[in-house]
Amino acid sequence: MKPFLPLTLVLFSFCFAQAQSPQPKTHPYFPPRGQWERRSPAQLGLDSGQLQGAIRFARESESTLPRDQELASAETFGKNEPFDAGIGPFKERGEPTGLIIYKGYIVAEWGEPARVDMTHSVTKSFLSTVVGLAVDQGLIRSVTDTIAGYVPPIEVYNPAAPARTPEDIGKPQLLYPFASAHNRTLTWDVMLRQTSDWEGVLWGKPDWADRPEGPANEWATRPRHAPGSLWKYNDVRVNALALAATCVWRMPLPQVLKTYIMDPIGASNTWRWNGYRNSWIVLDGQPVQSVSGGGHWGGGMFIDAYDMARFGLLTLHHGNWNGRQLISEQWVKQALTPTPVQHDYGYMNWFLNTDRKLLPDAPAAAWVHIGNGTNFIYVDPEHDLVVVVRWINNSAMNGMVKQILAAIGK
Repeated sequence: MKPFLPLTLVLFSFCFAQAQSPQPKTHPYFPPRGQWERRSPAQLGLDSGQLQGAIRFARESESTLPRDQELASAETFGKNEPFDAGIGPFKERGEPTGLIIYKGYIVAEWGEPARVDMTHSVTKSFLSTVVGLAVDQGLIRSVTDTIAGYVPPIEVYNPAAPARTPEDIGKPQLLYPFASAHNRTLTWDVMLRQTSDWEGVLWGKPDWADRPEGPANEWATRPRHAPGSLWKYNDVRVNALALAATCVWRMPLPQVLKTYIMDPIGASNTWRWNGYRNSWIVLDGQPVQSVSGGGHWGGGMFIDAYDMARFGLLTLHHGNWNGRQLISEQWVKQALTPTPVQHDYGYMNWFLNTDRKLLPDAPAAAWVHIGNGTNFIYVDPEHDLVVVVRWINNSAMNGMVKQILAAIGK
């Protein structure tokens, strides 16, 4: 593990600055693999004092949850959720950490940006991206298609399972995640927007066990809402989408992400996208793990801040990386389209600043990829700005962004 950086901005000497010719405005800077050019705040017309203040604010606003993410998850969810036991990996997090990327260049960094940590529900943004790639490549014809026709019966991989007995005859041997009368009506779009009300049990977690509402004796029997009519943040349903996407790609989703996104943007080789110990299926005769869309019960994306920033820079440029369109502009446009029943949410996990409700001091056109912790990637096209902040209180997000924008002075 690399040592964490001191509370400072990354400043470079005048001689080094003179040797670096600025990129022309018509050709934005994209960091090559294994490199990322730094610029001092002064070089780009930023207020160094304001950035120093933003870093102090980030440190002073560190999350009060335990650094051990298994304990943090138990404190966040375990008090109110049945069947809350972790089934995927957790780890202890590092120091409050962040990066400020302005015009493509690193102008400030703090904490342990090279440390690989859980990024929780920022993982959902990677999940929706691999679904988008499937649409771009024609594996999914349209997000308005129902998913049921794309997902065959699924065999769970469990070599330790006992032999079936006569009493087991007639019991299901395969998974049918989109076979119920309600689930057959669900489209890719409502799953991506968390308005599906998908029903069922997946990887030992009932849909109703995630942030349950209402009387306990009605959790499993309540009437279902029509698709698209109600927004409900639900990780069981997110995992059902991940399973469906795995079936469409016929390969592990981390391999899809690596091939089409992470390698082309020059990400490191240290990120890992994990599922659960019981989320293995048989796919074309091989055991494949269906990954999770966050760290609710463990798992999800384990990644460093630099790789998070590269992904944020990709979304800033609407899927284009140094002239190569990795994600279609149409997909990014859809991801940024407000969900009719939840205007500050696009596709998972593109949180929108519609009407400036999420971040009152940021432009309405900005968006944020957010995960528990809090981890977030702030993307601001108006200011050519990407910010990664890790392990800050959720209530401090707007204050953090406000101080950084003050340094830009626009």
